[in-house]
Amino acid sequence: MNTQKQIALDAIELVRPAIERLFSRTNRQELHIVVMDPRLKPWESSFEEAVLVETSIGQPDAWTIPFDQLARKKAQQAWRDSQANINHQTAHPSSLRDDDVLYYGSFVYGNVVVACSGVQQWYDMLISGWIALAIEQLTINDYQLQKTNNPTQTYRREQ
Repeated sequence: MNTQKQIALDAIELVRPAIERLFSRTNRQELHIVVMDPRLKPWESSFEEAVLVETSIGQPDAWTIPFDQLARKKAQQAWRDSQANINHQTAHPSSLRDDDVLYYGSFVYGNVVVACSGVQQWYDMLISGWIALAIEQLTINDYQLQKTNNPTQTYRREQ
């Protein structure tokens, strides 16, 4: 079976052509992506330990805005409450903490949390959703192949 990190990176590459096509509609062609480890919960690890993948599209050295920091903050909000941070921004602003970012752009699908920053917040959320759905579906495929190819395997990773 592929590792969670391999699947997350594969998901990003799978949707990358759609991201690049979307860039023709966005205010810039820069993006930072944060994927949280879906196996870890806030009460089990620190945020830093739970970050599974971070990657950038564009030229991070030329950024005038710290998209990486903003994406991490969006991911932290979503991971903390297991819901897209648009809910904090629109329906439950009382849950915002002093250091929470005031832009949305994350997506939560089951236990998969993805956040992006770099383009308009609604497009950040769209891209996060594409990646989150791709991660889950690629994991399902990997899981089903493992079960088919090894029908007597008892655990995900046998030693």
